[in-house]
Amino acid sequence: MPLLEVRDLCVKYGAIPALHGLSLSVEKGQIVTLIGCNGAGKTTTLRTISGLLRPSSGSITFDGAPIHALSTDGIVRLGIAQAPEGRGIFGNLTVDENLSLGAFARRDRAGIAKDREWALQLFPRLRERLRQNAGTLSGGEQQMLAIARSVLARPRLLLLDEPSLGLAPQIVQTIFHIIRTIREERGTTILLVEQNAHMALHTADYAYVLEVGRIAMHGPAARLAASDAVRKAYLGVA
Repeated sequence: MPLLEVRDLCVKYGAIPALHGLSLSVEKGQIVTLIGCNGAGKTTTLRTISGLLRPSSGSITFDGAPIHALSTDGIVRLGIAQAPEGRGIFGNLTVDENLSLGAFARRDRAGIAKDREWALQLFPRLRERLRQNAGTLSGGEQQMLAIARSVLARPRLLLLDEPSLGLAPQIVQTIFHIIRTIREERGTTILLVEQNAHMALHTADYAYVLEVGRIAMHGPAARLAASDAVRKAYLGVA
């Protein structure tokens, strides 16, 4: 049974359809990526899984239980956390305060302390800036903070929305190395939305290509990376 299963999902913004019967599944322990052009519906998909948007029809199940009618808070408590597009950090709070907010639904203080230390080992720059306001961090540091904050929720499923957006190539390499580390060391299942198709397909186990709110193609990430259609459309290979 997949950890996450989305079936025939339709989502609208007012009267405008954004997702048209979208279906996908994520097996436990996998990194699955959604790639596609701007406006394809990638962020809408993650926001709907997180409960920030409501589907007009279709279903979302997590570990076999339906979640599409739950509140965002209830979904977080089940073990789903998201690092949103644009990072979504609280710029007027310190790095340390932002990290604490990631664990708002937890009561296991010893576990929180252990996970906080692990996150700071993943992102040593954040340790140096714990008392600094998050709004003064560089773009790369803010992305590190967004991911570290989501790790503090100790999610079973981590949703990452455009983690490479606007970052220098060297920082992108660091971020994707850390994504792989989170899966390898914690066994965290990851659903990754990413416009950098090259990095996404070389990081993920399985991939879905979205076009105008529909799944146009899916399969093992390595197979899609070798597909002529994907290479021409998303990898810049003629």
